[in-house]
Amino acid sequence: MNKNRYLLSKMLRSRMGFILILVTLYWGKTLWAYLIDFNLDTKGFYQNFILFINPLPVGLLFIGLALYVKSTKWFYRTALLLYFLLFLWLFSNTLYFREFSDYISISTMMASSSVAAGLFQTTLKALRVWDLMYVIDFIGMAYLYVKKKIPVDPQPFNKRSSFAVTALSILLFSINLFLAEIDRPELLSRGFSNTYIVRALGLPSFLGYNAYQTYNVHKDRSEATAEDLVPVQQYVSEQYAKPNDEYFGLAKGRNVIYLHLESLQQFVIDYKLNVEGKEYEVTPFLNSLYHSNSTFAFSNFFNQVKAGKTSDAETMIETSLFGLNQGSFMVQYGGSNTQQAAPHILSQEAGYTSAVFHGNAAGFWNRNNTYKQWGYNYFFDKSYFTETTSENSFEYGLNDKVMFADSIQYFEHLQQPFYTKFITVSNHYPYTTSLTGDETGFPLADTKDETINGYFATANYLDASIKAFFDYLKATGLYEKSIIVLYGDHYGISNSRNPSLAPLLGANPETWSDYDNAMLQRVPYMIVVPGMNKGRIINTFGGEIDALPTLEHLLGIDAKKYLQVGQDLLSKDNKQIVALRTPGTFITPEYTSYGGKLYNTQTGEEITNPDEATLKKVEAIRTSVKNQLAASDAIQTGDLIRFLDNGLPVVNTKDFSYIDSLKAQLALESELGDQSTSLYSKNGEQSTVDLFQAPSYRILHEATQASSTSESSTSTSTSTTKKE
Repeated sequence: MNKNRYLLSKMLRSRMGFILILVTLYWGKTLWAYLIDFNLDTKGFYQNFILFINPLPVGLLFIGLALYVKSTKWFYRTALLLYFLLFLWLFSNTLYFREFSDYISISTMMASSSVAAGLFQTTLKALRVWDLMYVIDFIGMAYLYVKKKIPVDPQPFNKRSSFAVTALSILLFSINLFLAEIDRPELLSRGFSNTYIVRALGLPSFLGYNAYQTYNVHKDRSEATAEDLVPVQQYVSEQYAKPNDEYFGLAKGRNVIYLHLESLQQFVIDYKLNVEGKEYEVTPFLNSLYHSNSTFAFSNFFNQVKAGKTSDAETMIETSLFGLNQGSFMVQYGGSNTQQAAPHILSQEAGYTSAVFHGNAAGFWNRNNTYKQWGYNYFFDKSYFTETTSENSFEYGLNDKVMFADSIQYFEHLQQPFYTKFITVSNHYPYTTSLTGDETGFPLADTKDETINGYFATANYLDASIKAFFDYLKATGLYEKSIIVLYGDHYGISNSRNPSLAPLLGANPETWSDYDNAMLQRVPYMIVVPGMNKGRIINTFGGEIDALPTLEHLLGIDAKKYLQVGQDLLSKDNKQIVALRTPGTFITPEYTSYGGKLYNTQTGEEITNPDEATLKKVEAIRTSVKNQLAASDAIQTGDLIRFLDNGLPVVNTKDFSYIDSLKAQLALESELGDQSTSLYSKNGEQSTVDLFQAPSYRILHEATQASSTSESSTSTSTSTTKKE
């Protein structure tokens, strides 16, 4: 013990020794993060060896810069500052990875001011007891400093020796990179995945690599020309899936209502939570829609988001173009790029009015600017709704029932036909804090993860909210005049939590695989066409990128002339290839590539030694995925729609102001007079606000308990069973 204390004291007495201590501490913390928090999926001694050494080169290079400082006081301050910055980057990524299963990019940091609302509570929820390991050394250093037990070395490090340390760190990094390239050829040139970069070179190197990527993205936009549009148009034309004659124009002229189901995954549909031997149906109303012959319900519809999550989903739903590989398109480009989105297309093609209802701040995800570029006439954000309190909301906005109820006063003044979107938030991480008071009561699951335990309760609340809104539509007569589209935006339970979820799904956590993670990327997608009896559960594989052309064709609008990379899910020409944003990942009815592994989609078995025929098929799929993403990225990062001349005028964002939308609606109603088509006007200028009824969970539960068994049986028997 005394010997170790002597060696430590000796190292502290020299500047080089102090640097090596800090580098060692950083090395240890990084390895702890690799082992405990990050899922780097290393295999074999070689990959683990690279993982073991990669914190050292950059740690020594960065902290070693302090050796160039001559002043004793400023040497120690600089060394500690550099060490703290490395720690801060590591720990921030640790918290971020726990929820997003990814690493912080330049784009994410650029977007931080637009998405910071409510993140403080989320960060607190992400903390773990073992995080003490990340800060315990700071506590120790503070103690030694107070006790004045940290010796200092007044002798400056000469420049030649400082340069030698820098050169050594660069050499070590070169060796690290060489070893990484042997393990994964073209690691940097092809950019396989963020995980590969971190696994091979470490987090600071990933930041540098990502900064270079981000620079190229902005450079591409400034250098793009009209000539770049030609290959994109050719691709869009070649991949176009013509509409199915049976369904084309099926919903022509109807109002369009999108219901954005926050974080809802497909596995909750028809799921019953077993608590103490009693089963609780999580989403009874959505289940009834799923099995209705008025609904096109898709059982293999996948989210295709990346770090932009909700904003990525909105981007795809509205434009049939992908979000960015890094960061959020809406934040980086949404307010400036020329776009041809659903609200603008429907306005020009069929005279639709458009509006969004969302109980959060307008600036979140840069919506207030992006929605103008998309052509939304109105945007009703939290400033239009009931003042948020701890009882009616949480950090991401008003609870759904409150949002729907408050929306009616504006919704009823929209001129028909209208295109609207209601963005729900209550089923948002961390779930356990979303509901209070009379809305609590649905049982919690029994796992070691509180996030999973609360997920089913908030999903049930979301379901009840949607039912209340449907009841309102039926009471007003809007139901029969509308087409209602419901979609889940992204996963609610992250991959890192899925093993804890596995037992609830009848799976073994020990054998849980990346295939299982891939299948849990399914989200609900239902198109309800009241009065239509052709509905069924459809097994076609597709994703959010396919939503817009599907809707357009149902409304009788041909998607062919627009720059959209998705395909109509009801078309017989749909290729059923689901491209995911992580490079090399995809899902088809036959093959699934996820987490660097290839699986048989039908059996879930990993394909470790594919035969020549399989390799040929998989390569064709990879090429298709690559081309689709490349075409979308070219459009998005190059702002290529600005060069497109397809008869659709450019959106004039100056035509839209979201400051006093109700005043604008009322003025239009007055101007139109008897020609006004709003629900309010058609209802004899009588408000329909009172027709929205959303009893609390407690009241509903009491009513259910009071109902007779025969009534419950009758209700159950009326649900329509559909053919597969």
